[in-house]
Amino acid sequence: MKKFALIGYPLGHSMSPIIHKELFKIIGCDADYTLKEIAPENLKKSFDELKTLDGFNVTIPHKTEIIPMMDSLSERSELFGAVNTVSCKNGTVTGHNTDCFGFLRALDMAKITLGGKVLLCGSGGVSRMFAFESVMAGADLTIAVRDSDVDAACLIMQEIIQKLQKEVKVITLDQVDGEYDLLINGTPVGMYPNVDACVLPYEKVCRCKAVFDAVYNPMETMLIKYAKKGGLKYSNGLPMLVWQAAVAQEIWLDVKFTMDDIKPVIEITERELGKI
Repeated sequence: MKKFALIGYPLGHSMSPIIHKELFKIIGCDADYTLKEIAPENLKKSFDELKTLDGFNVTIPHKTEIIPMMDSLSERSELFGAVNTVSCKNGTVTGHNTDCFGFLRALDMAKITLGGKVLLCGSGGVSRMFAFESVMAGADLTIAVRDSDVDAACLIMQEIIQKLQKEVKVITLDQVDGEYDLLINGTPVGMYPNVDACVLPYEKVCRCKAVFDAVYNPMETMLIKYAKKGGLKYSNGLPMLVWQAAVAQEIWLDVKFTMDDIKPVIEITERELGKI
């Protein structure tokens, strides 16, 4: 039996074991996936044990702190300065970032093109990834944030200029105007229990052609409701959550998942979320 895990602190309730269990079933892999809550001060001394696994996922607060322990990094994990998946083979550990591929495949599943004029709301870790992927896809990116987050957004802008030699605009949310091909919400606005909140008013949302909301609890945020009302293409964050797990297994086990494989896993995960 192959052994995998998710490390983080605190972990609380995680959908990862359910998602990975269903993915293992699809490929017929006899594997175990457990949660390992590891406090930051214990990460280094826990690492020898982690290396005995076939692979593991990494979440807050270890995504950057684990980087010095890696023997090598994938191109994306090096670019983003964050690791969420580790492969362990023959005593060698490699850090990967599958969040980006989860995002890209979720867009594909919703038939949303990443390009043209993209409006990204947020300046946290996941927004940073959205920003890089948008620019690498050739998009004209505008990052919109609260007044208090302008400095954080400017740091992302400067890093993109430095690493990708591309220009990015930074504005405040109240300055959002005009039409966009894609609106990405990388903030927690609209997440349970604040389900009546939306990062932008309806009249601004409906001037976009498509919407991607990283929030998946609830499945239908106010932003997604606005998108549906406006007849826009849309996706919430659940397909991204499932796809990033699927890409992790592709790395660990040298397999490949299709959209038809993933659709029932998304449905099962949605039902499990509904029970919480």
